[in-house]
Amino acid sequence: MARRTDWPDPDSGPPFSSRAEKGEPPPQDPAERARAICLRLLTGTPRTRKQLADALHKREIPSEVAEEVLSRFEDVGLINDAAFADAWVESRHHGRGLARRALARELRTKGVDSALIDEAVGQLDPEQEEETARELVARKLRSTRGLDRDRRLRRLAGMLARKGYPEGTALRVVKRALEEEGEDTDDLESDGF
Repeated sequence: MARRTDWPDPDSGPPFSSRAEKGEPPPQDPAERARAICLRLLTGTPRTRKQLADALHKREIPSEVAEEVLSRFEDVGLINDAAFADAWVESRHHGRGLARRALARELRTKGVDSALIDEAVGQLDPEQEEETARELVARKLRSTRGLDRDRRLRRLAGMLARKGYPEGTALRVVKRALEEEGEDTDDLESDGF
């Protein structure tokens, strides 16, 4: 049987290969690409405007197009840095026990405006923050048994400091927990604690 010569050779690939077959995305309008990128990023988790702007910049979306798309997303409520900050504070304080200072630092790295940060972390009152610190110390206290008093104090206060608690709060909470456990803390003041 004779081979047809008017058909392309199957081993040589199609005569006009498409971009999709080469693994290249189809050409798109930059605004369309920007919207697709933002929607994909927002699908998994909320993001701040700055996080989305950084992602668009990284993917070489022109800045004027990015600004237009981000503003539109903000107008329709898909981007809301205030709501993001409120949810972040609520989640990270209750989930990880972070104090106001650590929460503010995290929100700054995410590009949230200072006024919104102040408002969000202002939701935590000092009593609530101290109660969370007490809960953190109570969970960790058992693992420090057997250590000398100063080492326990440093370890527990250090844990609170890493979570953003002020030194005074950390020492007060740890001393109280050690006292309730029966540890003598009267001479901690003279030791420089």
